[in-house]
Amino acid sequence: MKQYNALQSSVRETLERYLTDLGDTQPNGMYDMVIHCVERPILQIAMQHAKNNQSKAADMLGMTRNTLRKKLLSHKLLSEK
Repeated sequence: MKQYNALQSSVRETLERYLTDLGDTQPNGMYDMVIHCVERPILQIAMQHAKNNQSKAADMLGMTRNTLRKKLLSHKLLSEK
């Protein structure tokens, strides 16, 4: 739980800094931007930890193998055959 809180704090601090850096500019599409930025390293680490076994990585991530494949393809982490 402590690591979860550390990750959550890190994300919060980064987002606060992002908003500060924007100044008076209104953010647009912030949710999708954050999800996209966070999703790629999650996928990379899960695949690395699972030694590129998609079924194991999908289990680690709590998703189906098909969903994982779609996400890997969308982030260009897997080539289509």
